[in-house]
Amino acid sequence: MNKSAIQKFAMWARTTLMEQVRQRAFQYGITKDGYGEENAVTVNGMALSPQEQSQRRELVREIQTKGYDQVVEEVAYTWFNRFIALRYMEVNNYLPSHIRVFSNAQGAFDPEILKEALHIDLPGLDQSKVAEYIERTDNEALYRYLLLTQCNALNEGLPKMFEHMGGYTELLFPNNILRPDSVLGRMVADIPEEDWTDQVQIIGWLYQYYNTELKAETFDLLKKNVKVTKERIPSATQLFTPDWIVRYMVENSLGRIFIDKQKNEGVFADGRGLDEMTWDEIETKRISNEAFIAEQMGWKYYLPEAKQEPEVQVQLEQTQEEYRTCKPEDITLIDPCMGSGHILVYAFDVLMQIYESEGWSQRDAAASIVQKNLYGLDIDRRAAQLAYFAVMMKARQYDRRFLTRGIQPNLYHPGNYAEGQEFGSLLIVDQLEPKPEQPDEITLFDGDYTDKLNTWNFRSLLARQYDVVVTNPPYMGSSNMNDKLSKFVKDNHPDAKGDLFSCFIERGNRMANQDGYNCMVTMQSWMFLSSFEKLRQKLLHSKTIMNLMHMENMVMGIAFGTAVTVFRNCHIDGFKGTYNQIKLKDIDNSAPKKFPVPENRFAWVNASNFSKIPGSPIVYWVSEKVFLSFSNTKLSEYASPRIGLITGDTDRFLRLWFEVSLKNIYWECPSNDAAKSSDFKWFPYQKGGEFRRWFGNNEFLLNWKNDGWECKNDNFSGSRVKSHNYNGEYAFRAAITWTKISSGTFACRFVPVGFMFDDAGPICTVSEGKIFFILGLLNSKVGAFYLSMVSPTINYLPGHINSIPIQFGTKESQAACTLAVEKLVQLSKQDWDSHETSWDFKRHPLV
Repeated sequence: MNKSAIQKFAMWARTTLMEQVRQRAFQYGITKDGYGEENAVTVNGMALSPQEQSQRRELVREIQTKGYDQVVEEVAYTWFNRFIALRYMEVNNYLPSHIRVFSNAQGAFDPEILKEALHIDLPGLDQSKVAEYIERTDNEALYRYLLLTQCNALNEGLPKMFEHMGGYTELLFPNNILRPDSVLGRMVADIPEEDWTDQVQIIGWLYQYYNTELKAETFDLLKKNVKVTKERIPSATQLFTPDWIVRYMVENSLGRIFIDKQKNEGVFADGRGLDEMTWDEIETKRISNEAFIAEQMGWKYYLPEAKQEPEVQVQLEQTQEEYRTCKPEDITLIDPCMGSGHILVYAFDVLMQIYESEGWSQRDAAASIVQKNLYGLDIDRRAAQLAYFAVMMKARQYDRRFLTRGIQPNLYHPGNYAEGQEFGSLLIVDQLEPKPEQPDEITLFDGDYTDKLNTWNFRSLLARQYDVVVTNPPYMGSSNMNDKLSKFVKDNHPDAKGDLFSCFIERGNRMANQDGYNCMVTMQSWMFLSSFEKLRQKLLHSKTIMNLMHMENMVMGIAFGTAVTVFRNCHIDGFKGTYNQIKLKDIDNSAPKKFPVPENRFAWVNASNFSKIPGSPIVYWVSEKVFLSFSNTKLSEYASPRIGLITGDTDRFLRLWFEVSLKNIYWECPSNDAAKSSDFKWFPYQKGGEFRRWFGNNEFLLNWKNDGWECKNDNFSGSRVKSHNYNGEYAFRAAITWTKISSGTFACRFVPVGFMFDDAGPICTVSEGKIFFILGLLNSKVGAFYLSMVSPTINYLPGHINSIPIQFGTKESQAACTLAVEKLVQLSKQDWDSHETSWDFKRHPLV
């Protein structure tokens, strides 16, 4: 697939279509500045037909409600959606007429429908109009009429993609569409025809790339501290999910239900009874059969369960009991953030395999899947429209007459429902109002009932529970949320409020049936950051991680790490989940070269082990011995790490040591009391700095005269004092310091008596006689290894230092380590003092 061509076209098409929509509106006297007479019958001397008058009035009402820019945006993407839908259908020969609307049989932009205009059997086509256009040799008008008629004819089978023509969107249909450089001409010429045969890929990528500029605008606004409005939530959060990740998600959630049902059948075909086999033999055969079934189904991303202990297997089988007798039509799956429908379409394929294994025909299975198995929601109307189209095309693939059967999928957006537009599928629906009654007659322009029904359906899906919840939810940090959304997540997701994706993890668990599955691809931050600690602990104690795929930066094409997690909506004590990691180097042509990746990036882990580590990080890569080591004595028994002072005004209160008179500096101040009683103004100050071990980065001084009176009392931002976090009782002691934020390896240094310390350069005071031993531990590979677990980010906080386990060993080994570290500190000090930037510089070592 030529993604570069797709991206270039989609971005260009959005700009072009919006400009053409504005031009059409201008022709009818409507601009961003106004629309003149609302009920105009003439515009600029041009008499309007009754239909045009009605369409113009409808357009004016939309602008009054939504604003000019929003209406232009909506009309442009409506036509874009319709054009790409028609293109997909013509390439795959799904149009009922089997006549191409944009190209000829050779694939060139030469609409076959123009040549066949007098012979085409198209519902609603007025042949007298066709003849009139031909007689006038007005190909542009004829083509416009044929396209609009074709769209209208598709309304019966695809009503949510091709709404009834006649409204204001028809009025704003682009001009000059037969030109080779038109949107239609470029669509045919720029994107290879074979790309249109891979349904979800082409639709999903076109949708994402179409929104590129809008997304950039949204993030530019965020840089100016403009919060994301409800209209911009889709553009700020939507991300197309690569095909192989979709397959992993669906195979390990929906696919697992099928395999749980099948895997025990015939496992012991060698004739031996359970009482004749060891537990290991039973588990080995069970897992082997599980892998065999997945291979037969062609599920290359399915991961069999690990061998479980007997008591765990009993719990597991109890949770699988209800699925042993379930029928294919009983399994329900929802994607609550469905985007363009990629997940739903692959779920359709998997469900079709399940139905066929039970003897169903493809035609009957397609109808049942659409009606009974698949459900979807999205906050964005245009995304819901494309997801709807994708699912309908998938059904058409299995049943060539599907579009004539009057079957519609259970896929909805919130419509004009304000709370739904703001909160999407996070919305909690405890009670569902009665279904709106259909009026005796629905007029062409009366969408009130349709919108009410759509909203009711949207809410009804949120009021249900499902066997499988699977999605790529939106990612948006709390700092970017508008006030209304921020309050909602704080009230309803207090443990997950840091990001929308974490809120959706909780929402997915609520939507899943007991013992059902919740599978989401999210940012990796929930696995490690302290802000998600409560969420982690809640998940580990109430749910079961069946498997987790941890992905390095850029594996999904985005500049941060992500993770696909399959949760079982119950807690199976002692269950060993399957964990694997994918790095960027493992990816070739947008998919892993080998799956799962071998080496040390695949593990079976009992999730209860994570709770043994402070903060409960999901550190699946460590051994059982490492987990057990956290039961040893912690460094907090002997050390007191502290974040230091925030002055609030570094330019005023800090200086480099050579910028002030040496006689005003209190070197080697022994205590806080000594500093208070002195007349000195400047004191040595630790402020982090570049990577350096053992000793150094001693460069700054702090104005701390009279116990920091100026910093504490004459340092305002409005009515608030800017400085805080003095931690004075820990100042001036011999200590260990480090740079709090470091993109490289963690490194710490010895600090002699006499220093105050900064937020960026915290200190750690240590029990007498142990400072060099602990300094050695922190600077060792062992220390770095433990820190990588408790702080997998670049931010090293006192709590991380406190949680490291420590063993001093024998007196002899402790003494030897202490002596070695003292020597390293001495050598590092000599190196630091050999440069003129040191206040203890005497002469250059080469002199």
